Amino acid sequence: MSAMSKWQATVLTLFPEMFPGLLGASLPGKALGEGLWQLNAVNIRDFATSKHANVDDTPYGGGAGMVMRPDVLDAAIKGAEAKFGPASRKIYLSPRGRVLNQTLVKELAAAESLLLLCGRYEGVDQRVIDAQNLEEVSLGDFVLAGGEVAAMALVEACVRLLPGVLGNAATTDEESFSLGEEGAGLLEYPHYTKPQEWNGQAVPEVLISGHHEKIRLWRQEEAEKITKNRRPDLYERYVLGHKAASE
Repeated sequence: MSAMSKWQATVLTLFPEMFPGLLGASLPGKALGEGLWQLNAVNIRDFATSKHANVDDTPYGGGAGMVMRPDVLDAAIKGAEAKFGPASRKIYLSPRGRVLNQTLVKELAAAESLLLLCGRYEGVDQRVIDAQNLEEVSLGDFVLAGGEVAAMALVEACVRLLPGVLGNAATTDEESFSLGEEGAGLLEYPHYTKPQEWNGQAVPEVLISGHHEKIRLWRQEEAEKITKNRRPDLYERYVLGHKAASE
């Protein structure tokens, strides 16, 4: 992304009134108000050509539910890009897509602009996915009623990585999935603040020792312990990564 450009997210949805929604609050909303990024909500139904503005139809081959029409979606995508500029990455929020993780978030935050298609009903016609070369991205192994919530989650994850959004740029270096080079891929270590003793529980002595190296090692050990216990899949990748690096 060039220094002068503004990161942009264009959301195609049947419910544009949902936006900015949560993206208009807290840090993303503040950054949006300050012009650090841009959000465009496009109503897919505006591109329907039938009398009743139909955006879906019955699936070929039978089955329950309705499928969003490729002609309407293609027109919506082209209309959005004509108005807001070509998108660097075009994404369809889909439960069968690549699972969103911090690595992908960093890629998308570094892109010039995103176009996010929010599906509804049983999904969208495969032909528009192929024709527009849409990347399919999922929040995880579960199904939502539509892509709007997933789009908001993806955008918020990206926005917080943009320059100037967080007060301290180092904040994102030591959180889950983004711990520095030595702890890459681990879940985050525990945090403590005042009061030093609360409800019979004291802050770990090492954190008030002032010994930075001991604190670093303690945090590393805690991150490894938590990851091994809660996400053995991540821990296995972490161990394998260290092994490969040492060979």
